[in-house]
Amino acid sequence: MDLSHYDANCLGNPQFNLFGLPTTEEEARLVIVPVPWEVTVSYSAGTARAADNILKASRQVDLFDADYHDLWRKGFYLREVDKKILLKSDYLRKEAELYIDYISSGEKIEKNNFMCRSLKEINEGSLFLNHWVHTQTSELIQKGKLVALLGGDHSTPFGFIKALSEKYESFGILQIDAHCDLRKSFENFRYSHASVMYNILEEIPQVERLTQIGIRDFCDEEADYIKNSNNRIIPFFDKDIREALFEGGTWQQQAAKIIDTLPQLVHISFDVDGLDPKLCPNTGTPVPGGFEVEQLFYLFRKIIESGRKIIAFDLNEVGVGDTDWDANVGARILFRLCNLLTHSNQN
Repeated sequence: MDLSHYDANCLGNPQFNLFGLPTTEEEARLVIVPVPWEVTVSYSAGTARAADNILKASRQVDLFDADYHDLWRKGFYLREVDKKILLKSDYLRKEAELYIDYISSGEKIEKNNFMCRSLKEINEGSLFLNHWVHTQTSELIQKGKLVALLGGDHSTPFGFIKALSEKYESFGILQIDAHCDLRKSFENFRYSHASVMYNILEEIPQVERLTQIGIRDFCDEEADYIKNSNNRIIPFFDKDIREALFEGGTWQQQAAKIIDTLPQLVHISFDVDGLDPKLCPNTGTPVPGGFEVEQLFYLFRKIIESGRKIIAFDLNEVGVGDTDWDANVGARILFRLCNLLTHSNQN
């Protein structure tokens, strides 16, 4: 359907796609790949089913954006969730829960053949998932689509970043997160959600800079890794941001400092636990502190105004609770990110 004549004031049709729009993948400028995966989550599960909940909530999102008006007419399309991937995630998640319970009690996995086999299956499953994501996103990039990823846990974008590295010789990542995700093989899971940025930096040299904002929960191993990164990793800790604001600084000043660390091309990796937990309380690992969404929307706008280009984004760790609140917030963040990415690639 030609969206240039679509009535922006009508109700979102539940028979249509994302934001209630009658968009097809072929016509869409931006295609979003859902990744229903949460095998290695270490606290609360549920995010594997975030995409369907966000799709439903998105039909209540009004289409007016004061900053990026009518860009939805270019076409945003969310692919259907691959049920085989979801089933694989559910199966391996149960294996991972048993394994985590076992090692949490101090037991050695070498003494238990079942646990050794479970760990092997989980790591093989993660490799499979990385390859699947890489294949899905690479094909879309080669077709000239703008591409985004909707998780799932934060391990999901690894294959997507790999696909981007095959198009761009050099780019940076802006990571919004409560956690560094720089652990090496956390809980012996090689591609854990807690290791995604470590794996990206170790395996994808095209990522020249990782700027992390909102960090407030990390370990000695990660602090050492940052210290020894030769400024390839620039963290903006939540504590330091807040103290600067408490002492009379402005968010405009903080945003300018963050932007100064970013290269010309930027991928946004958005873990919703980087937000104040009141906004997505059912995210997998909530931590007190964090951003308001408008702080981040302001930062994203200033990135564009600085002349930098947003090349892609991933949105992860939206939880599933007793109400639709998390999905509602997730859908509104997704809408703004879609507009931002489309605006940044209009030429």
